[in-house]
Amino acid sequence: MKNIVILISGAGSNMAAIVQAAQRQDWAGRHGARVAAVISNRPDAAGLQTAAQAGIATAVVDHKSFATREAFDAALMQAIDAHAPALVALAGFMRVLTPGFVARYAGRIVNIHPSLLPAFPGLHTHQRAIDAGCKLAGATVHRVTAELDHGPILAQAAVPVLPGDTADTLAARVLTQEHLIYPRAIAGLLAGQSTER
Repeated sequence: MKNIVILISGAGSNMAAIVQAAQRQDWAGRHGARVAAVISNRPDAAGLQTAAQAGIATAVVDHKSFATREAFDAALMQAIDAHAPALVALAGFMRVLTPGFVARYAGRIVNIHPSLLPAFPGLHTHQRAIDAGCKLAGATVHRVTAELDHGPILAQAAVPVLPGDTADTLAARVLTQEHLIYPRAIAGLLAGQSTER
């Protein structure tokens, strides 16, 4: 069985979309894959309860308990490795990972970012898109590399920027697309299909 470990920091809506797709599309039967664990760096992350209710193992590695980013990443890797992951999916995981962490899971780690990369890596993507006068915004699923939000693109979805949009209204529309493309991209990877463009 290919184990998927999902990392979250908050509500975990993308995690929930992946879990639902895995169940609905029978990833276990079709791809020999399952969501094995959900790990958060925040003990109060609401997504932990969602995962537990779905019968998925959960763990917390609180970044505030570690003096350095490297020490946190070492503990996080230990928690992840307990599940022998075939794939690590970042789903609203709000920590910048060290090069050593990324190297450990090279080729097995993916992320979703709320912009049409390479535009607007990093934070505050929706406001930045509005401020720049973009007509389109969107989301990108990409492989994780040592350079933040710059790995090879696996899937993208575009969303129009509407007159009067705020960062919040745009974010809500982008999020609905994230919930569609992230599970689809992961299913493609599990099936051995390259969805890279």
